[in-house]
Amino acid sequence: MSSDLDASFVLVGDKPTLATADGHPPSLESKQAHPSFSDSYRPGSVPTYAHDWSERGTGGALRTHGRHFVDAREFTLHDGSDRLNERANEQSPVNDNHEAFPDDAESVTFVGRPFPLEEAPEHFARLRRWGLTFIRFLVTWEAVEHAGPGIYDMEYLTYVRNLLSLLPQYGLTAFVSIHQDVWSRYSGGSGAPAWTLELAGFDLSALEETGAAWLVGVKGGGHDESERGVWPCGYTKLAAATMATLFWAGDTFAPKLLIKDKDGASVPIQQFLQNAYLAMSEMLARTVGDLDGVLGFEMMNEPHRGYIDLQSFHFFDYNTDLHLSYCPTAFQSFQLGAGHPTEVAVWTRSFPMPTRKTSHVVLNPNGRKVWRPDGPSQGKCIWELHDVWGWCVNKDEGVVLRENYFINNPSTGKKIDWYTDFYYPFLGKWTERVRGVSSPDKILFVEPIPNEYCPKSWTPEYQVPNMVYAPHWYDLNALFTKAFGDFTVNVQGLSRGMFPLKAFYWGQQGARDNYSLQIRNLVEASYSSIGEKPVIIGECGIPMDMNQKEAFQTEDFTWQVRMMDAMLTGLERSLIGFTLWNYNPSNNDQYGDDWNGENFSWFSRKRALPPSLLFYDQDAPSLDNGARILPAIVRPYPAKVAGVPLKFEYEMTTGTFTLEWGNTTTEGDGSAAEATVSSVPRSGHPKLTSCETEIFVPSLLTVGRKLIVQGLDRADTYVHDERRQTLFIVTRNMDAGCVHRVTVSLNPPLIPPFEVNDFWSDFGPRIYALLLVVIGIVLFGLLTVYGPQAS
Repeated sequence: MSSDLDASFVLVGDKPTLATADGHPPSLESKQAHPSFSDSYRPGSVPTYAHDWSERGTGGALRTHGRHFVDAREFTLHDGSDRLNERANEQSPVNDNHEAFPDDAESVTFVGRPFPLEEAPEHFARLRRWGLTFIRFLVTWEAVEHAGPGIYDMEYLTYVRNLLSLLPQYGLTAFVSIHQDVWSRYSGGSGAPAWTLELAGFDLSALEETGAAWLVGVKGGGHDESERGVWPCGYTKLAAATMATLFWAGDTFAPKLLIKDKDGASVPIQQFLQNAYLAMSEMLARTVGDLDGVLGFEMMNEPHRGYIDLQSFHFFDYNTDLHLSYCPTAFQSFQLGAGHPTEVAVWTRSFPMPTRKTSHVVLNPNGRKVWRPDGPSQGKCIWELHDVWGWCVNKDEGVVLRENYFINNPSTGKKIDWYTDFYYPFLGKWTERVRGVSSPDKILFVEPIPNEYCPKSWTPEYQVPNMVYAPHWYDLNALFTKAFGDFTVNVQGLSRGMFPLKAFYWGQQGARDNYSLQIRNLVEASYSSIGEKPVIIGECGIPMDMNQKEAFQTEDFTWQVRMMDAMLTGLERSLIGFTLWNYNPSNNDQYGDDWNGENFSWFSRKRALPPSLLFYDQDAPSLDNGARILPAIVRPYPAKVAGVPLKFEYEMTTGTFTLEWGNTTTEGDGSAAEATVSSVPRSGHPKLTSCETEIFVPSLLTVGRKLIVQGLDRADTYVHDERRQTLFIVTRNMDAGCVHRVTVSLNPPLIPPFEVNDFWSDFGPRIYALLLVVIGIVLFGLLTVYGPQAS
């Protein structure tokens, strides 16, 4: 970055001031309001850029206000459409050894994930060029504490600190997400260290044979067709479901399971696991919590309740739990883990329902036990130890003894609720530990169980200060089938009782409307439950290997472009931020992300130019090499809005976008919002002290084209700086409640990469022609019957 972009605003006292080129604020005597208030101010005179989230670009740390992010100067509201970005290969260690797994658990290292430190300038410059400067950075519990309880990998923590320290140089900021899927790599996903399962008494070498976990996708990458999409089923298998139950509610459901702590005292396993997680989180926050580039922390990716609130031991909820391949019920899992060969159902893909039961298979035919004799249950199933079930010797079969064990508190009989009884209390403890060693200003990102709406129970007494709600959203049908075409389905609606014909959509316009509705439902349910808190979609993405990987042979990624466009259009219409899954430098066409068969990365370094041929400026197109579907991902967005964002929509087939924003209003004027996307509150905000709005406009679109700006008042001014990829707009009407609107287009317009088709554009002419034929036949028949009579 050249020196002319090194000045910025900083907060001095209670007013914004212009920093000097060396980054130091001027003296108190020279402090002044934002210079855009001056009639002589030229837009873009402040040497920063729209997507710069460093303190030089925002005047200090970002914070939350209502449903928005607000910069430290309190004069610019950041639209929820800020692009966030995520990278994914942190889920596996650098020295991952498929052949030795799981025997190398203590010696793994994540130093160099997501990439070696020396590669950071290349990747960070690329993300800056693409406007993806708000990052969800993944860290796993295993990466920090793989060697044993209380033994932290300081080399890894130092690496993470050094890497995140570089973010402000590129205008980037990050929130650090403690990531997990299916509890752990050792139970088929990622997250917790191996010793947590051993602590509970699991024999890691017996997990596969007993059906307690599905490990093929972790050990071998999940590249065979038969392995596609199976890994989420691991949430309901014995290992992951038991560990989640012990972590959240071991005191309630497994009080007999006691663990020796470091002092030799026997403590409940829930206490041991939670204390370890809290201590690990505190160590992580202590390591990076003081960095300017770290916006905040996320407690846990996609938390799962395990067996808590399990309604039946004989089946799982088809609407929320994936059924694919062999799927033992909870009761069958207990028997298998205890060494009893058991016949279980096998599910295969189908239509219109996603899967159906097609056969049965006997698992664990050799009768191996998953519980170690030297474990805390002394080789006995934990749930058998607690009299949840037992083995009838006379009948030689298992028997359920306490059908409602996980629905009601076994001690009191009171009905339990995972959120209020377990999740919220732990969130409070975690918040205290993280905030105690970082800063009360750090933003905390929280999310519910995947595919659930925000619970109504998340009332203010359970909310933590400076909280952002960060649920995930995917097109579950496309994700499951790894296919996308003109026909899309609203799985969210179907699972909640929507009439099936209303859940089917056709064409690109249909996909946009489908995704927009699903995302809006998710967002509005959030506002309804938690009130005016920021909402971002913490994870969303599309499979690059969809449609049987045809794009890797043809180099035609049109369907991927269309799906990504439909998803981002839905997000933009909801005026929320999001984290794209994912940016993975290790991705390649053959192995994808090399984890459970996933291939979501829209960047592959194997397709990119070598670093020696790259330029790192924002307007350097060499950085684009290695990317797929960039026209759909790299889009204009309002980054810093001098007012309240009311509407934004981008049409990628032409390059045209429209932004509406309004001035704030006074208290009590009736502008308070309902819990909807379109009803945005404009009262109760800090006093607006800037007139300048900054919009990210990628040079990928504008190079060789003229930017046409329409809709502004005569007194308003603007400058488009292609080098900084920013459209600066200064509006002069500061009247309370005034609404500003701008439409931006390109000359010449973009060449459309696809047609925005819908049902009527594709089938309308045929339907009209058919109707004409039918009408003609009817008229001919009438004339044939009545014509002779008339004559």
